[in-house]
Amino acid sequence: QVQLVESGGGLVQAGGSLGLSCAASLRTFSSYTMAWFRQAPGKEREFVSYISWSGGNTAYASSVKGRFTISRDYAKNTVSLQMNSLKPEDTAVYYCAAALIRTGTAPLLYNYWGQGTQVTVSS
Repeated sequence: QVQLVESGGGLVQAGGSLGLSCAASLRTFSSYTMAWFRQAPGKEREFVSYISWSGGNTAYASSVKGRFTISRDYAKNTVSLQMNSLKPEDTAVYYCAAALIRTGTAPLLYNYWGQGTQVTVSS
């Protein structure tokens, strides 16, 4: 059974940093593009960042570019999101997602999703 389990969410002041991690029980982790999405109350789920199955390609939403960094560890089957210079508008539930040999920003491309972890940035 495939599971994506996020951790690392919490409450942080504006300007602070937070690191998220996602542990993936994927048999062929290296075949999956891994991504982070987020959903704020009353808003649709939106793309944050992805890293390709090879790790050679990354992409970021314009709202987080330069502040967030995505990475993956093939030995541990994990993907991480380092978030710096956080803003109140970054407040959302953050979801980890996996797409088999596909790359993109649309949620429909992703086969598996985690349960989400709450990130709250206070002003």
